[in-house]
Amino acid sequence: MTALDHSARFEEHRHHLFGVAYRMLGGVAEAEDAVQEAWLRWDGTDRAAIDRPRAWLTTVVSRIAIDRLRSAQVRREAYVGPWLPEPIVTSIDEPADHAVLAESLSIAFLVMLERLDPVERAAFLLREVFGHDYDEVAATIDRSPTNCRQIVHRAKARLGPDRPVRFDPGPDEERRLLDSFLAAAITGDLDGLHDVLAEDVVAWSDGGANQHAARRPVLGRQRVALFAKGIAGRRDAMNSDVRVDHVRVNGGPGFVAYADGEIFMTMAFDLGPDGIRAIHSVLNPDKLEHIR
Repeated sequence: MTALDHSARFEEHRHHLFGVAYRMLGGVAEAEDAVQEAWLRWDGTDRAAIDRPRAWLTTVVSRIAIDRLRSAQVRREAYVGPWLPEPIVTSIDEPADHAVLAESLSIAFLVMLERLDPVERAAFLLREVFGHDYDEVAATIDRSPTNCRQIVHRAKARLGPDRPVRFDPGPDEERRLLDSFLAAAITGDLDGLHDVLAEDVVAWSDGGANQHAARRPVLGRQRVALFAKGIAGRRDAMNSDVRVDHVRVNGGPGFVAYADGEIFMTMAFDLGPDGIRAIHSVLNPDKLEHIR
């Protein structure tokens, strides 16, 4: 195999490897670093001994992600306020890519995965999201297939009935909900916000240590309405030139907000038959750098 063929073979699987790493780590740069490290190992390996490159590379990137997630968990325990993954933003006109922008990439799903330890997370994702058989999962996490079945079963039990299912109201209703939410927030119309928010809506905001954001989830229609009004009011008071674009955030409906041409927030929405059920806002500038 020539060096060009060798590189091309890896590139065939880069998309998949990034998907595994991002779901494991919740960070775009971290996922790209894990994929790059997998490339270096691939480049330094006797390829003649590898009969299934995709499986080999998936094992490598999964183990790299497990190691990195173990150290990341220590940092997340000290994180100021709610931790949310770095958002992946695409145009609303861009076709959904099943491998990258699927239900398992939703912000709500990735937040839910934080309940699992790194090995549970890897086993669950490889089996339930990527469809690997238990022999492949066992080879990746260095456990027996029987033990892997127990790990996946335990992971499902820990996630319980809370695994999010994306609700698709259709593009027209989705646009109406988001436009109504935005207009009501900007004008401070609490009744208008109440009309589009589910009664048990939850708002999460990740500002990190240096950006003002709610330090705990905001629960319930009344509180979330006041919270949304407050965010819009703060930007208006700063006399910033604010622009808000409709986008897809991790495959679902969302906004990117700019002040004076600089991105300052993404918002991802989970919708239900009774309106907006969850809002995930990322304001931490470190988590928006890749979008810039």
